[in-house]
Amino acid sequence: MSDLAKRLLDKHYSHQVHPYRAFEQRALALIDGETKTLLDAGCGRTVPVLRKFLGKVPRLIGVELVEFTDVPAGIETHNADLAKLPLPDASVDLIISRSVFEHLTEPDKVYAEFSRILKPGGRVLFLTANMWDYGTLVARAIPNRFHAKIVKQVEGREEEDTFPTAYKTNTRKAVDALSAASGLRVLDFQYLSQYPNYLLFNGPLFFLGMCYEKLISRFDALKYLRGWILVTLKKP
Repeated sequence: MSDLAKRLLDKHYSHQVHPYRAFEQRALALIDGETKTLLDAGCGRTVPVLRKFLGKVPRLIGVELVEFTDVPAGIETHNADLAKLPLPDASVDLIISRSVFEHLTEPDKVYAEFSRILKPGGRVLFLTANMWDYGTLVARAIPNRFHAKIVKQVEGREEEDTFPTAYKTNTRKAVDALSAASGLRVLDFQYLSQYPNYLLFNGPLFFLGMCYEKLISRFDALKYLRGWILVTLKKP
């Protein structure tokens, strides 16, 4: 992170709620006395989000393709494809998923599988990249084979934790269509902004990105350009 970018970040974003935090707050709001089982779809090898729900929901389940490491007691884990979950019908109250839906190559199958395992009245909450965010548009233009190296340089994330992207359920139109086809209903669809994290390495670029982000955050007519979408679905 450049010195200028850090100063701008501290000055203009110190009190802004990060989309990750907004996602967690929304998940907590969806939990009530009837929530007995929570599943994190694409939970990560160390289940970072599920850890925050220990003691809040009786049964916590993490599903991930990669091998798990350092999973605390009280969290059940499965290595499985999200389109083929090893769970019975109508067995889950709440499904959450953070920064996973942009990677789905067959989202129709995943939506259908979520609908299968959800109890009637169950919810799905997911946070994913918005198709029309400039970062997403750039990522779509760059072949997937280069993504891991670029992300390591820009964000410092290990290459093994960067996965190919597909962006097949990253617009309102796609979410509406996939939900309807799987028997789910869209309860809430929000566009969220974030500081230009991909530009932290360069101060002047971060400043330009910040000006753009402030513009699209100020005017509701430009909300479709914001970086994230936070979606809540319900099984009738």
